Amino acid sequence: MARLPILPAALAAICVAGAAWAEEIGDAEKGADLFSTCIGCHEVGAGARDRIGPHLNGIFGRRAAAHDGYPYSRSMQRAGDDGLTWTFETLDAYIENPRALVSKTRMSFRGLKDPRDRADILAYLRDFSDNPSDVPEAEPTARATDHDLDPAILAIQGDPEYGEYLSSECLTCHLPDGGAEGIPSITRWPVEDFVVAMHAYKRKLRPHPVMQMMAGRLNDEEIAALAAYFRDLD
Repeated sequence: MARLPILPAALAAICVAGAAWAEEIGDAEKGADLFSTCIGCHEVGAGARDRIGPHLNGIFGRRAAAHDGYPYSRSMQRAGDDGLTWTFETLDAYIENPRALVSKTRMSFRGLKDPRDRADILAYLRDFSDNPSDVPEAEPTARATDHDLDPAILAIQGDPEYGEYLSSECLTCHLPDGGAEGIPSITRWPVEDFVVAMHAYKRKLRPHPVMQMMAGRLNDEEIAALAAYFRDLD
């Protein structure tokens, strides 16, 4: 028997049904484990803050780039102005391939191809969106690790212009647009996290020989200046 062609309306109905099915079966507990790939940039949960990326509390139903106080890329702002709103379908497409949805997004994540994994992550994030007042009291993700760095070092106010002057060696590996080709993004990295990490390399607590060498060349003021520069890099 010859197959009947699938009409556009029927195809759309199948896609909607498929999305609803994925939305329904998403496992929030598995999503919490999968979210470990996101915590370098995003927090979610009680007390979550903006980091390299915005926090993700209340993401469902929010227009793109509408979270006050976070410096979104121009491309994300344009997408929001054009009406992009974060629903299950749009978030699913964005997580699958961020640059396919927002071509010049700063999000360096290459995408998650497995639809079940995406459904699980979205089920987890939905727990922090449908009823924002009922967000469970839990430790938020992506907090800076404990450290014993002298508070006087953290209190140094770095000069971003001096940081820009010093940044040329950093930018031979770290992409200024926040992209990542096997090397983590440091664009928009919070100052404290940057300073703590660099001093950890300097003290050889973080085991990366190139970064240990680079950090070992820098004094406290230079590290603070670089942190100030990369924090505000657009």
